[in-house]
Amino acid sequence: MKQKTIFVIDDVRTNLDYLVEILSNEYKVLAAPGGEIALNIIDQLAVLPDLILLDIIMPDMDGYEVCARLKNNPKTEQIPVVFLTARASEEDEAKGLSLGAIDYISKPVRADIVRARLKNHLALYDKSRLLEDLVEARTQELHQTQDVVIHSLACLAETRDSEAGGHVHRTQHYVKALAERIRDDNKYKQLLTDRMISRLYKGAPLHDIGKVGIPDRILLKPGKLTEDEFEEIKKHTLYGRNAILSAETYLGSNSFLRVARDIAYTHHEKWDGSGYPEGLKAEDIPLSGRLMAVADVYDALISRRVYKAPFSHDAAKKIILAGKGTHFDPHIVNAFIAVEHTFKDITLQFHDDIG
Repeated sequence: MKQKTIFVIDDVRTNLDYLVEILSNEYKVLAAPGGEIALNIIDQLAVLPDLILLDIIMPDMDGYEVCARLKNNPKTEQIPVVFLTARASEEDEAKGLSLGAIDYISKPVRADIVRARLKNHLALYDKSRLLEDLVEARTQELHQTQDVVIHSLACLAETRDSEAGGHVHRTQHYVKALAERIRDDNKYKQLLTDRMISRLYKGAPLHDIGKVGIPDRILLKPGKLTEDEFEEIKKHTLYGRNAILSAETYLGSNSFLRVARDIAYTHHEKWDGSGYPEGLKAEDIPLSGRLMAVADVYDALISRRVYKAPFSHDAAKKIILAGKGTHFDPHIVNAFIAVEHTFKDITLQFHDDIG
């Protein structure tokens, strides 16, 4: 088993020497004569200590401040801190524990007490880390399973009317690129967190899941659709929304499903209110739907379909620009222009039968 490392911080040399002596038979011991020095040492360590034994009364920076800084640093916040001090009042102990310390040992110390307490705390810390690793592994497994199911469902829908299997991958990457671009605007900075962009990325492939409910004679028709046929096509937004709502009745509503539902239902709405299914206008359209609208139309333009040949990037770009302020959110069109080279890279990475 790997030897544990204890970092002892105390400004009194005799205390440091004593603690190193009683601990060095079982542990690797690091020592520092003050708080500021200790923080600098920790900042430079490639491998962090397993536990910190920390004096409170020190001249340059007291132990409370050292503990607070450790707990406010993501790099060190999980390291157990045990206070070792001559201060023995309940108020002192309560203050130390409130800052995140796990124990409070009063001076003068007994070697057997210190060794026993540290051994117990390290055992608990090991169990805690093992549990965290197991939870993380299980969470990753669940996320991977979710991603595979989403992708499979999305590909099933796309095979109904598209020869381009890459459409699912391309559109979700387009949406991510657009979202990351407009996040730089203060208007969207708080909304478009990393978590929200991840939900957009995961939800985008389900935008056309409702197409599974459209008859082949309409969905695969090579010629122009009749008015009635187009009305039927428009129902895929409703079918998609209802399918995701059905999933929510079993799984419960969550942020990912809400985003996916908005994308499926509103990605054919238009900025000027002339879209479907509800004729929403401007910012009444969810941001997820507005992002998906640009991504979906661009990819439809550059892809081969039964009813058309693929457009070039420049031709598709002109059409997107022509729809600025009518079909598309002007701000998102500006973002599209800013990241058009990223769009080109995405089409090459997930290439199939495109222009």
